[in-house]
Amino acid sequence: MELSDIAGHDLGTRKVVFDDRTTILYALCAGAGGDELDLIWEPQLRPLPSLATALGLWAVEAAGELGAYDRRNSLHVGQRLRVLEPMPAAGEIEMGARVDAVWDKGRAAIVEIGVSSRYFELGYTIFLPGLGGFGGDSGPASPPGGEFEPAASMSIRTDERLALFYRLTGDRHPVHVDPTVAADNGFERPILHGLCTLAIAAHSVAGLLGAHPADLSSLEARMASPVLPGDELLVRASTGGDGSARFDVWVGERVVLKDGTAAF
Repeated sequence: MELSDIAGHDLGTRKVVFDDRTTILYALCAGAGGDELDLIWEPQLRPLPSLATALGLWAVEAAGELGAYDRRNSLHVGQRLRVLEPMPAAGEIEMGARVDAVWDKGRAAIVEIGVSSRYFELGYTIFLPGLGGFGGDSGPASPPGGEFEPAASMSIRTDERLALFYRLTGDRHPVHVDPTVAADNGFERPILHGLCTLAIAAHSVAGLLGAHPADLSSLEARMASPVLPGDELLVRASTGGDGSARFDVWVGERVVLKDGTAAF
């Protein structure tokens, strides 16, 4: 199947089964601590809503399996989440998915994948280096995020093993564990999952707002550059006073998540 042919392709449905171990592992990777019992202890367990981004990854794998591109040479560069109702801490969630669009950016292509369920709606933006130039629509221009004035910030030192832990939530892309695949994608060593950085950001922004992280209702961000396990993240947020925030994440002088928005 040609890349230009997959736009609008129905990726089918999937019943994703998960247990409380996945929910707890995800919360720990996001930065939950021992004082957040309802995120890490079974009797009180509430899932972080951004766990949905990990549960929906089957759709990204299904798109790659269409044969239009090599999934090993693809990068996840954008994520959207809208919560429709609280999901269970364990159980089964039925989802449907489709390829929403394919954009020709010249030197690269973009694939937009949408996932929907009773509990949430997701959007995954996948970047395909070197696969543009096929004469397709270039798509809408990215809206400028604009500058914002951070009202608060938080630093988080990531564990050097974090990518190895996070891949157990479902993202088994080899770029996060295999040095050869990482090098083929231009990285000095395996990188942290963008969704793990986003999970840390969402959990941190909730803390900066004084909100409960399990009350997240929407989340969006663009993944601007890679994080290496062991990097120190600086999460900056600007609050609107209504439970919403703009945010970004930096490693040193380099932005790694940008144009972030979150609501609780």
